[in-house]
Amino acid sequence: MLIFLVSPIVIVSILSFSSADTLMFPPPGFSLRWYERFWSMTSWWDALWISLKVALLCTLFSTGLALPAAFALVRGRFPGKRYIYALIFSPMIVPTIISAVALYFFFGRIGANGSILAMALGHTVLALPIAVMVICASLQGVDRRYEMAAYSLGAGPVRTFVRITFPLIWPATVTAALFSFLTSFDELLIPMFLSGISTETLSVMVWNSLLLEVDPMIAAVSTLFVISTATILLIVAVLRR
Repeated sequence: MLIFLVSPIVIVSILSFSSADTLMFPPPGFSLRWYERFWSMTSWWDALWISLKVALLCTLFSTGLALPAAFALVRGRFPGKRYIYALIFSPMIVPTIISAVALYFFFGRIGANGSILAMALGHTVLALPIAVMVICASLQGVDRRYEMAAYSLGAGPVRTFVRITFPLIWPATVTAALFSFLTSFDELLIPMFLSGISTETLSVMVWNSLLLEVDPMIAAVSTLFVISTATILLIVAVLRR
């Protein structure tokens, strides 16, 4: 099963070094021309820069919302808690295409379609449940007696969170931020609905290139996607240790 899952990635990586003008496996020769072409085309750099800005905003929004949400869900006691859980995690159940269409009509009403902020907020809808899940799991493993000891010594809720709770869950917070970044950077459907002509993300540009032209440069871009994803997952694994 692992070989079945990994083999397409290996094949695409090999195709990215092809010397042919079209996708051909096995490649007739090896060359770095497609990577050179990617680095020399400003349109791809612009798309990459837009993807990075959207992903960074999404990371900021989702992590900033996930911290208080996870703290309220784990430490708080209030009526309707299970419904709040269901509301936060509903984007993981609802198909992404439905969320994308709903966001398209919502931002269309306020004239925000095609903006980086709209795409970042749309990605936050998908990334927030993942961030909340990671931070909730970490909070549940924190012994509350540390917090109660801080309360008994005169610390307020804010100071206890800053000095006691957050230092214990900061690896999970960084992990949630990295997963949020990865979710946004790899997302395709929501940018397809919310992006404009001048605000195409890298994933949308790859999709459009697949529709209009198929050459090994798509494999080179895909390989860079895989490398970035693997790097982030490696950082997450190190933090979890």
